[in-house]
Amino acid sequence: MRLRSPVLGASFELELPARRVVSLVSSATELLFAFGAGAAVVGVSPYCARYVDGLSAPVVGDYVDADVDAIRAVRPDLVLVTDGVQLPLTRRLADAGLPAYLLPVPHSRFGILEHAVALGALTGRLPEARALAGRLEAGCAALLAAAPARRPRVYVELWFGRFARRPGGRSFVHDLVELAGGEHLFGDDPGGYLALDVEEVARRRPEVFVVFQEPEHPVDPAALAAERGWDRTFAPRTVLATVERGRNLIHDGPSFLETARWLRTQLFP
Repeated sequence: MRLRSPVLGASFELELPARRVVSLVSSATELLFAFGAGAAVVGVSPYCARYVDGLSAPVVGDYVDADVDAIRAVRPDLVLVTDGVQLPLTRRLADAGLPAYLLPVPHSRFGILEHAVALGALTGRLPEARALAGRLEAGCAALLAAAPARRPRVYVELWFGRFARRPGGRSFVHDLVELAGGEHLFGDDPGGYLALDVEEVARRRPEVFVVFQEPEHPVDPAALAAERGWDRTFAPRTVLATVERGRNLIHDGPSFLETARWLRTQLFP
């Protein structure tokens, strides 16, 4: 089977099913193990172990850098990568002749289900992958059906080191807020991950301020709200999300459903 990537301008032959997979995308690694294809994983990123218990595959690359020789050494027939921040690395791997397969960052929870089906097809686990997608879809439906009638206005801020973004309506973070029972403050914005607009946030007066932080760069949401003067006007309740499984707003693996359930407990304590 010839796999093509218009984004990369590259293609390669893959004899199905893929038997040796390098995954530099933690969400893809979690998906593979969730539907029973974990035995095919022969290389990962350092972040994948957060979402797969007992992961033993060697680390062969980071999210933005990778050792081409280390990847070649595990003889992959498929290397899973994504776009966005990882796109330069993705291009470098493809240019090095590695079988790089690009999974686009999902714009919604449905993109996560699409990834499950695609990876199931490539690893010979399509029925299992579709069954997983069905369970995730049913879990989402159950959360939506049980949501409280009144939805608090929720503003989300994602801190990547010293850089912050606010998700818009074209992001799976929007789905997390909706599944948790909140009203995403910028759900009407057609963008994905946008620059901060503190004045517009103040104008919309969120009731809950959710901040995602990386462990190397801690952020105090209450201090941020006070610094911006929000505590003197509309005083939003603050929630801190982290990279832990079930509390990570930027992780688009199957545990996003756990994150949505956790976020509901924070919106409705």
